[in-house]
Amino acid sequence: MCGVLGILTGGHAAAEIYEGLTAIQHRGQDAAGIVTWDGAFHLKKGNGLVHDAVSEKNIKRLKGHIGIGHVRYPTVGGGGAEDAQPFFLSYPLGLAMVYNGNLTNYHELKRELETKKFRYINTTCDVEVLLSVFAEDLLKHGPTRTEPDVYFDALRDTYAKIKGAYSTVALIAGRGMLAFRDPYGIKPLIMGERILNGEKDYAIASESVALAILGFSNHRDIGNGEAIFIDLDGKVTSRIIERKKHTPCIFEYVYFARPDSFIDRISVYRTRRRFGKELAKLWREKKLKADAVIPVPDSAQGATLALSDETGIKYREGLVKNRYIGRTFIMPAQKKRRQSIRRKLNTINTEFGKKNVLLIDDSIVRGSTSAQIINLARQAGAKKVYFGSYSAPLRHPCYYGIDMQTRSEFVARDRDVDEIAKKIGADALVYNTVEGMVSAAHKGNRKITEFCTACFTGCYPAGDIPEETREAIARDRIRADRDRDSVNTEE
Repeated sequence: MCGVLGILTGGHAAAEIYEGLTAIQHRGQDAAGIVTWDGAFHLKKGNGLVHDAVSEKNIKRLKGHIGIGHVRYPTVGGGGAEDAQPFFLSYPLGLAMVYNGNLTNYHELKRELETKKFRYINTTCDVEVLLSVFAEDLLKHGPTRTEPDVYFDALRDTYAKIKGAYSTVALIAGRGMLAFRDPYGIKPLIMGERILNGEKDYAIASESVALAILGFSNHRDIGNGEAIFIDLDGKVTSRIIERKKHTPCIFEYVYFARPDSFIDRISVYRTRRRFGKELAKLWREKKLKADAVIPVPDSAQGATLALSDETGIKYREGLVKNRYIGRTFIMPAQKKRRQSIRRKLNTINTEFGKKNVLLIDDSIVRGSTSAQIINLARQAGAKKVYFGSYSAPLRHPCYYGIDMQTRSEFVARDRDVDEIAKKIGADALVYNTVEGMVSAAHKGNRKITEFCTACFTGCYPAGDIPEETREAIARDRIRADRDRDSVNTEE
């Protein structure tokens, strides 16, 4: 899961892209980058957070009224700076691109580009492949034809070739900005407008919070299978390229998105509260008593408050988060995950001492983080430690851009609830259900009746993934983690 942002403004685009990227920094902490255009492309990208990758000096150099930016959370490829986005090509026209997602047929496309189109793919980042495929299709349709029809026609061919999930923003030199979303709308993409100095500006981002912080309003989701072209004069043209059943990723509402965001007109915060209400029903069935319910900060706070309201269990904040440590789930290597949790959380011992406590977290993936949190609670003096996940058991790899790509990663894979509880050291464990999650999210927007729940159910909306592809993706993930662990050891 990554974060994308594109801006067309009457002012200095790079400065605003920088600010917007910091608002969606939670979506990726591995690398960041910005490219602008003012008659030539100006690019700066690198490893680390936005402020690590792009300096004030860089911002001054990134001239132009139009640009795109990215924060990276790697699922395909290594962790080198060469895999950071954006990517650009000088031919045809001049194209730059950022995207959030995962191409499930990446290896097949890369092989075809290299053997049939004689394009050299320099990195292991799949956006380079997507950019190259689109460039080939644009050449085929003739970039001198009437705009924006030529871009939409090229995209139809691109959609026919690529598989997986993708929300993409492209910069076309001297022409404008092109954004498009996969036919199922798995990944979020939102457009906003604002009037500044009498002129209308446009922005497109992964989350509404990036737009709101920059003063863009009139937010509207780019639909599943929809493409939008905004020319340099601010004329907006929309076209449906290919549309399937809209199935947005439910894990956005569980974990990835900021609580103050709206995605597909669904409030992330209110959805998490509804998750908490669903979990409260299941907790009552356990017929256990807890003196306090404590969220694992920060994503679980809304759900925990709702569960407290529903059950009457006192809400307490017993875990304090060091906000200068990255999000554990998206740490790029397992070794870093293990090291970071010891520095990330500390206990308020008075909220645990001689009490039965119920800890609530957004999910349980590998179980190692949950086990360490439970151990912290016991060290703080808790008599019994119960654990609740407001998402269902994660059992299946995600091939659409979440760092869960090997079967062996899931503690719930071949275990029942009691076995998982024993594995993580909890006195009891309660999970939400997939049905409860879907119901909670659906209440936020009645028009959306289905969500991508592949990591819980193994049902992939964009089609089943061939076993050969699954194994190739898993090998990439294992190799990438091993490479990062090796780098961390050297450091």
